[in-house]
Amino acid sequence: MFSFVTIMTDNVAAQAGSPGLLSIGMLLLMLVAFYFILIRPQRKKEKKDAEMRKNIQVGDEIVTAGGIVGIVCKLEEETLVIETGGDRSKLRIKRWAVSQNIDAEKESAAAAAAAKSAKAEKASKTKKSDEKAVGIEKD
Repeated sequence: MFSFVTIMTDNVAAQAGSPGLLSIGMLLLMLVAFYFILIRPQRKKEKKDAEMRKNIQVGDEIVTAGGIVGIVCKLEEETLVIETGGDRSKLRIKRWAVSQNIDAEKESAAAAAAAKSAKAEKASKTKKSDEKAVGIEKD
């Protein structure tokens, strides 16, 4: 029985080629997949967040990582002073604590909506001109 198992495992190893190269190839394939699935999107998000924090201006409405909503009153290199609440209390926070710039998101959403409506209007004009051209050809 032992010799039969040994012969079968030797046969499988011979047919598979070099098991070391196969396992290294699979490991490299997994690393490439992890890069494109996890690492690359995370880096893009970090760059986008860093750019958002860099472009904060006085008067912007922001949300901190802790969920505090406020309006930026003063900008410093590494910190911000925000005004929050009905009693207009002021808080000094670090820039890295900002998770959202609500005003910038509203502006980008408005710009996207304007671009979408302009595209739809252009498509509508093109369709009308095509209908007119067809109508002229029929006459």
